[in-house]
Amino acid sequence: MITTEIRDEVGLIVLDRHEKRNALDVEHLDALRAAVEKLAAAEVRALVVTGRGTSFCSGADLGGVYGDGFRVALYGALRTITALPVPVLAAVNGPAIGAGAQLAIACDLRVAAPSATFAVPTARNGLAVDPWTIRRLALLAGGGPARALLLGCENLDAEAARRCGLADRTGSLDDALAWATEIAGFAPLSLRYSKVALESLFEPEPWGPALDEAFDACWRSEDFAESKLARAEKRAPRFRGR
Repeated sequence: MITTEIRDEVGLIVLDRHEKRNALDVEHLDALRAAVEKLAAAEVRALVVTGRGTSFCSGADLGGVYGDGFRVALYGALRTITALPVPVLAAVNGPAIGAGAQLAIACDLRVAAPSATFAVPTARNGLAVDPWTIRRLALLAGGGPARALLLGCENLDAEAARRCGLADRTGSLDDALAWATEIAGFAPLSLRYSKVALESLFEPEPWGPALDEAFDACWRSEDFAESKLARAEKRAPRFRGR
């Protein structure tokens, strides 16, 4: 379930699927996108996204990730967030893994609780994140931490994330809401201009077709199928690079 509310001029979206650690499937990604659009139509001045329970978002629901539909729903939801003309804050209350980390970095600002961790363990399951995610991650955290997350499958805790810039502040949901409330009082046209300028200057038009082909190849690879089989058989995957 995805819940929404408006507090003064700040919209709040809560991933409320704590029995699955707020994992995302196509249904919940579509609901997330609808929630963002609903609050945008209500003309909130800032938006906060968080998770219920102990996790921000544990990533893709592995029962439903295997197909193009998940990718379409995921990147559609992320683009809806990045396209908003108002600042979006992620209150990262716990682990933000895989798609959860992508959701966090799609937001403009991140407030990380002491229990927050960030990870993008695609190399453990034969998958890949799209080039936008890699560029955004490197812009926010720097090349070194991005390589550690993507190539070393390392986890970054809240303090490490704050030091490298992946998290802007450490604190609770209340802290994130207080910051969002402050931001909601700023000049909307200035905020909108800054968002557009930051994206157009640092995240210009996409990459070439070769990168798209390499990304798609991961999702269609034998290694990805092997990862699914290994998970079902409760063993380590045997990757062969094809």
